[in-house]
Amino acid sequence: MSDWINVAVDAMGGDNAPEEVVKGAVNAVLESKRIRVFLTGREDAIQKELAKYTFPAEQVEIVNAAEVIETAEPPVAAIRAKKDSSIVKGMKLVKDGSCDAFVSAGSTGAVLVGGQVLVGRIKGIERPPLAPVIPTTRGASLLIDCGANVDARPSHLVQFAKMGSIYMEYVMGVKNPRVAIVNIGAEEEKGNALVKETFPLLKACGDINFTGSIEARDIPEGGADVIVCEAFVGNVILKMYEGVGGTLIQEVKKGMMTSLRSKIGALLVKPALKETLKAFDLEQYGGAPLLGLNGLVVKTHGSSKSVEVKNSILQCIAFKEQKINEKIKEQIGQKAEA
Repeated sequence: MSDWINVAVDAMGGDNAPEEVVKGAVNAVLESKRIRVFLTGREDAIQKELAKYTFPAEQVEIVNAAEVIETAEPPVAAIRAKKDSSIVKGMKLVKDGSCDAFVSAGSTGAVLVGGQVLVGRIKGIERPPLAPVIPTTRGASLLIDCGANVDARPSHLVQFAKMGSIYMEYVMGVKNPRVAIVNIGAEEEKGNALVKETFPLLKACGDINFTGSIEARDIPEGGADVIVCEAFVGNVILKMYEGVGGTLIQEVKKGMMTSLRSKIGALLVKPALKETLKAFDLEQYGGAPLLGLNGLVVKTHGSSKSVEVKNSILQCIAFKEQKINEKIKEQIGQKAEA
């Protein structure tokens, strides 16, 4: 098949590797005939996991990598020293054009550093942002940046807004996505120095649908499709989202088991509740793309199970088919050079 979408997957990255990573990769190729997965990592460990499944052999390859970059290791030093690691091997497959994308649940720092150093930025892109898709009552929104640039400048946030708009429109199918900047109030004069300086720049952008400020409490209600912030704020929002969501689900389950009446009620509402909660499950949306690189790099949670790994791999299809990198180069990179 000539039109494969080739995805390198870090089989050794994350708390549940290689079991859940390999399972997610197998499920991805079973779901899509377009995907070919290159599992990077220790060949014997990967082979052991693959032996549990039946799948099209031509859609899965193993790229042996003897080393693993651990979460606690200094990212820059690890990328330089461990050239035979699953992360470095996967990144190099993207750099040399053998693969269209790289997916990892491993060290966030190493993935961010490797993305910039090995895969490289698109010319004209100042800082690549990490952009997870988060659930809201109106569908999905893109939180950009959530972990790559804690000391961003106004020009960076403007590029984040533009890249986020491209991603939401062409990958997520949201026409004319609403862009908002995270703030402590709706008024234009509010915010810290970064927000105050960035607001008028976003307002002056004719190629995005900027709607103004958004407060954190309005994010779950779908107040914007692209939520712009620097990485410190974005990471706090994301972690709070995950924490509150997990706690609420636990409390609901606990409340349903308090009496016979509540248990009977739980049985009646279980199908509808399960469907509702599924829409707010972060795993359903896959990982966070690191936008603005010469190839797609997707970072999934360190605790990712097979569902998130599978969806992270499958999201690479739309990214490739919609030529997101080409659009970023045309609409942002070239303008930045000029």
